[in-house]
Amino acid sequence: MSINLINASYPNSTSKIFIIGLPRTGTTSMSVALLNLGFKVAHQAFTQQTFELANVVSDAPCFSDYRQLHRLYPNAKFIYLDRALDVWLPSMQMLLGRMLVHLDETQGRFHPILKRSFNHSFGIFSVDDPMDDAHLIHCYQFHKQQVFDYFTDIDPNSSQFIALDPSHSDSFAALMAFLEIDSSQLSASEAAFPHLNRGRNVASWDEYKHENKISSNASGPNKRKFFSYKLDDRLSVYLPSSFKR
Repeated sequence: MSINLINASYPNSTSKIFIIGLPRTGTTSMSVALLNLGFKVAHQAFTQQTFELANVVSDAPCFSDYRQLHRLYPNAKFIYLDRALDVWLPSMQMLLGRMLVHLDETQGRFHPILKRSFNHSFGIFSVDDPMDDAHLIHCYQFHKQQVFDYFTDIDPNSSQFIALDPSHSDSFAALMAFLEIDSSQLSASEAAFPHLNRGRNVASWDEYKHENKISSNASGPNKRKFFSYKLDDRLSVYLPSSFKR
């Protein structure tokens, strides 16, 4: 059920919001929280039409493509999600343990954009062991540094970027302030992020039914065409040689 604060409070409901934290940092919880506020949300987006229909897009390809998305949507807001490494690492290893067979460059069944996004951020096509502790920690820290460097270079006081740790008690209030939403009418239970995808659960988004969910593969005037931009291969360039094949 939507609270629809967006209609009354959000400055421009047609503006885009991109959640650019890596997988297992709380992207699903953030997505569901924004659904419940009345936003139209896509958790992963593989077509131009999905980006057009959604107010909010999270996960792939946002965590790898934030630079290109910023150029396409220069007025968008970007939310980076942080998580303690000792919590994130085993969670990410569990996820990759399930996903790697489907992320295979030639045989995997996952969408090519999803494969490309994971390879860009985790080098899965170029390392011996994508689940290695040191490798994943390097990927996490490299991604975080690149995000902060990018938005700091644009404007260190930008109102377009915020970093949040959803596990912190003040993070929901910080999100509401960032989005300029008056949350005074929310109850205490509503003014917090839902705790989803705990443990080995990686399908909470698919299981969560909501009228504001936008399909990752929405078709429109250009059918299921994606954007034509290209990514540079930043991670592979900066991977220590000990990780590479």
